[in-house]
Amino acid sequence: MKYKWSLLLLLLIVAFSVNAFAQEQRPESAAETLEKLRAQLLEVQAKEEGLRARVAQLEESLKPENIERSLAGVGSTKPEELRESRRRQLTIERDGVLAQLRIVETSRQRLEAAIANAEVSAYHQSARPSPTPESQMLAASNEMSYRWLLLGGGGVAALALAGGALFYRRRIKLR
Repeated sequence: MKYKWSLLLLLLIVAFSVNAFAQEQRPESAAETLEKLRAQLLEVQAKEEGLRARVAQLEESLKPENIERSLAGVGSTKPEELRESRRRQLTIERDGVLAQLRIVETSRQRLEAAIANAEVSAYHQSARPSPTPESQMLAASNEMSYRWLLLGGGGVAALALAGGALFYRRRIKLR
């Protein structure tokens, strides 16, 4: 029984310490977000160009003369079926690449919109007055007060839980 309560207490302590650690990490600035979005946009644009080149290559391969040229060294009693099979294979591949291209185009459009929003946010963030040392100290003290309040509340909750468990245990023994 003691093992269960010590485990519960340990879980509570871990939960509150994780909460305090999560609060310590500083949020990234709008300029950093903007740079990350621009890097993602460059990657998406490169992928989009690669897919467009692949679609153009498949369109060229789908021309009847190119299908015949690709099957020139293959001997068969049914060349029409071979050509039709090759055409279907290339069409399926082209349709798949076109679907990927549509997804990448949508992703690029969303990134461009996110970049526009991030630029506005970065502008607003740069237009704010820089914080004074007094306001930074006040914010830090408020953050520390909040942490102590959380940890204190967690301690009170743990004591109340332990007290309730002891009361319940004694009540069961008295029966």
